[in-house]
Amino acid sequence: MAPDSPQAVTVLQAAMGSYPRTRALKEGSITSPLLRLNFADIPVISRAFAPMVRDMRFDVSEMAIATFLQAKAMGRPLVLLPVVLAARFQQSALLCRAEGPVRGPADLAGRRIGVRAYSQTTGMWLRGIIAGEGGPRPAECRWITFEDAHTAGIADPPWAERAAPGEDMLAMLQAGELDAVIVGNDAPDDPGLRTVFPDPAAAADTFWSRHHIVPVNHMLTVTAELAARRPDLVAELLRMARAAAALVPPGERGPPPGNRAELRPVLELALRYMAEQDMLPRPLSIEEIWGGLPAEAE
Repeated sequence: MAPDSPQAVTVLQAAMGSYPRTRALKEGSITSPLLRLNFADIPVISRAFAPMVRDMRFDVSEMAIATFLQAKAMGRPLVLLPVVLAARFQQSALLCRAEGPVRGPADLAGRRIGVRAYSQTTGMWLRGIIAGEGGPRPAECRWITFEDAHTAGIADPPWAERAAPGEDMLAMLQAGELDAVIVGNDAPDDPGLRTVFPDPAAAADTFWSRHHIVPVNHMLTVTAELAARRPDLVAELLRMARAAAALVPPGERGPPPGNRAELRPVLELALRYMAEQDMLPRPLSIEEIWGGLPAEAE
């Protein structure tokens, strides 16, 4: 971060993905007399999470909510901002072979399910959704992972195992070595695959009717050092993020950027799911989640 002075614009090192709600920030059309964002070139934004959590590589970083909650529980000096960058219903991200034996979530008991990392946020939501609808609990499936958690010191539970080095998750599914996989935002265009939920949209409607939330994948974080030393910059960053989101046409806007009250139900459910899935090294409270957030930025 550049040195501060009353006259200088502070440059913050930032990592964010490219979405409609970040477009104005990344293009520079939302400006500030206090700060400028210098965006790192990271084509796959999840690759910014480990450097941020482990090394505080950036002043400002997008962060998967499961990664943030694990980092917070491990005492990493991060502060969560009430800014949602990515949120969606998750049911379309659970895939199986079109001609395979899995016909619905209940068939996953005892099956081998591939996921990039057990700590992946989409996996957290889907495990909770499956169990909540009467399907198998996480410990009743075999979870095959391919990466460590972004947060150092977070171990996989006993019911997860690591794939052999060099294995490819989709290739393993197609070969019958996995029964299902959890993918990211973009499902592969493969006629040999289908969603485990026979009707993902109907399953999403069921989730909505039960919880009245859209699951959050990514939010915005800053270092605790920045929040403590320059709360005015954090408040200004929040203003800029909300201004950028407001420029998005309504049809593309998605869930609102959020505030603490609006986000409480989704964070409470994430905490419950993570506790049930053995993803947290210790319990967390809602108050702890927002620890370090300047009053100016609430």
